[in-house]
Amino acid sequence: MTSPVEVELKLELPAAALRQFRKLAWIRALAGSAKRSTPVSVYFDTDKQKLRRRGITLRVRRSGDRYIQTIKATGHSGIVARNEWESEIADGQPDLAQARGTALDDLLTDKFWRKLKPQFETRVRRTVFPLERNGAMIELSLDEGTIETGDASMRLCEIELELKSGDKADVFEAARLMTRALPLQLGLISKSERGYRLRDGTQDAPLKFAGVTLTPDMSARDAFRAIGYACLQQIAGNEAALCKDDAEGVHQMRVGLRRLRAAISLFSALLDDAQTEAIKAELKWLTGELGPARELDVLIARVIKPVQRRTSGWDDIPKLSRQFARQRAAALTRAREAVGSERYRLLKIEIAAWLEIGAWATPQEDSKRERGALPIEIFAAEQLALRRRKLRKRAKSFAELDARRRHKLRIQAKKLRYASDFFNDLFSGKRTSTRRETFLAALEAVQDSLGDLNDIAVHENIISAAGRRRRRTSRKRAFAAGLLTGREDARLDPAMKAAESALVRFAKTKPYWK
Repeated sequence: MTSPVEVELKLELPAAALRQFRKLAWIRALAGSAKRSTPVSVYFDTDKQKLRRRGITLRVRRSGDRYIQTIKATGHSGIVARNEWESEIADGQPDLAQARGTALDDLLTDKFWRKLKPQFETRVRRTVFPLERNGAMIELSLDEGTIETGDASMRLCEIELELKSGDKADVFEAARLMTRALPLQLGLISKSERGYRLRDGTQDAPLKFAGVTLTPDMSARDAFRAIGYACLQQIAGNEAALCKDDAEGVHQMRVGLRRLRAAISLFSALLDDAQTEAIKAELKWLTGELGPARELDVLIARVIKPVQRRTSGWDDIPKLSRQFARQRAAALTRAREAVGSERYRLLKIEIAAWLEIGAWATPQEDSKRERGALPIEIFAAEQLALRRRKLRKRAKSFAELDARRRHKLRIQAKKLRYASDFFNDLFSGKRTSTRRETFLAALEAVQDSLGDLNDIAVHENIISAAGRRRRRTSRKRAFAAGLLTGREDARLDPAMKAAESALVRFAKTKPYWK
């Protein structure tokens, strides 16, 4: 059985760019030493997808007359380093004996083994190029083929960069080089996960935060890396939905960005360096590129659609509606262009490199080393207490806050909610569970009410701008815009009272992490 360590990056290549790939001078130079094969891989799981839920992949690959059983388990490092066990077996059925000493150790019973069934398969034409960079040996594999479930299939075209020897930094540098030359996207979804989604019919569906598995004794440094990868996966996992103009896809990608920015804030004691500042600036850029589309989606759904069928006194509402629809279309184009840009494609690689081998991971200062080595259970309790204290302090003067400062209060509430999501696995027990449910319900009410207040302020600004968009805006257009802003303004007092009530209720909740 091979060593259980795999270090690789996956890069998704549009099929239309295959010729461009083959024309690269350094690919042509390697063509003579390339090896080709046509492996067929069958992925196994139970009907209830028990392996998938555990983050384990079991496949049997046939290449020529050989059958190779591979078991993979996602580790704390996420996409770059994974535990992997390979062994040659007799035929196309999983071999229980060869799974001993792997991530399947606690499932090696005849009863479980009988439940395993083929879920889907991949058929690819694989071309492997030996790539050497700065003394590192990297295996560059081009896979062209399909993923098939029996009922559905999808095209597969991707590049894998697997480190055979040398430094991880050279894998990232090779990825940067290729991404500048080709329209590649860092692949954050494995072949197996794509197969599951194809089987479930969810391959282009919006992706919510999947959560992250933390253990109490894990270091704060390792916990941040795991959280960072989970956020990055949510960001990238919504590209397909966003590019299909799915409003929820835009929303979930922005949530992923906000979660990652919140995680950086929560772990700021570990991350005080220039590389982190550069990442933060790029995350802010991308959030800004997606923001207008999301704001207009909410405006159209919550303000425009409810009044579209009115006639008396609302004569120019249809025209305003069409204007907002055009603005939304332009905003979605802007979001799609951002996600398709080289800047975004390189950003994902930079985030992955920063999470894996960034300067923050090997700090020179004793204080940062000690802070990063702190058990995450202790670190998490400190952060939850700190964020709760900040939110309660700001909430005391809520009635005097203007829209801008209410927005800052909302951000504090979001950070606390995201922290609770990140650290969900760390605090257990019946009493803790009850307190957590009460705490999160109260916090969710705060988020919702503050979010409603923020929407009112944003909507009034957008509508007012639309009412005076043209130099000679008609009186009817201005009147219709005024009616809409009036409707939003009428919601302000009830929304303020709801927020005040939610904040009072939250202030009475007890911390669940003590």
